[in-house]
Amino acid sequence: STLRGGDGPRYRPPGEDGAPYETISVDKLTPVIGAEVGGVDLARPSNRQMDEIHRALAENSVIFFRDQQLTPEQHLDFGCRFGPLHLHPAAPHAPGHPELMIIHADKDSPRANGEGWHSDVSCDLEPPMGSILYITTCPPHGGDTMFASMYAAYDTLPEAMKAKLEPLRGVNYYDPTSDYVVRKGPPSEKALRWTHPVIRVHPATGRKALYVNRLMTFGIEGMDPAEGDALLAYLFDHQEQRQFIYRHVWRPGDVILWDNRCTLHARTDFSPDERRLLRRITVQTESA
Repeated sequence: STLRGGDGPRYRPPGEDGAPYETISVDKLTPVIGAEVGGVDLARPSNRQMDEIHRALAENSVIFFRDQQLTPEQHLDFGCRFGPLHLHPAAPHAPGHPELMIIHADKDSPRANGEGWHSDVSCDLEPPMGSILYITTCPPHGGDTMFASMYAAYDTLPEAMKAKLEPLRGVNYYDPTSDYVVRKGPPSEKALRWTHPVIRVHPATGRKALYVNRLMTFGIEGMDPAEGDALLAYLFDHQEQRQFIYRHVWRPGDVILWDNRCTLHARTDFSPDERRLLRRITVQTESA
């Protein structure tokens, strides 16, 4: 895997640490994760605004924008300002735009995706850097998206637990031929599988983050299965604590950008009779 342990480069925002933003507004939503960004039209952001959006993402891990109107092409253009785009191994996409995922649920859908805590495609050799989600239709109640800070989850672990986890690698699976991940049964031969450090270092900020998730992490490499399951159960409960979470209540026109390398996310339930429609693009790696 290209993920690594150890210390990495330390992020330094443009100008002095804590300097005010000049071209956008940034309002923090919790002490550890999430900010609302204002004063920008994502269909045509300036270069200086993009620099400050990059900074806001690095400082808050999840940022959102209200009242945006993006065509599919504008959505893709905005994503490309962060880096090359990822192709999801299984999700439906817009006609002619394989990078543009369609997330749709209504009364005729067998299920709605996203209900379990996860980091996107952690079963891959190089999990994507982040995603940009744009909603056009949302239910009046429920269907919220929760984000959890894995920086904060790591920082609050006991020191002895941090030392125990440092050399360990989690085994991540996903079965694209099934409606559910392979935790429902033994993995098929088509299941995607990769191992990654349980503690990863963010390549831009240099901060350590807990990198396991309830949806896809099924064991600890080289550890007795019962011991690994017990350790993972402890970590899953720890990382999903309310103090680490920002919960986003959607409105049509919202855009959310999250850093997949240091967060988990999950969707709350909503009525099966309601319709929910989003477009998502995923950035594979951050541009240098």
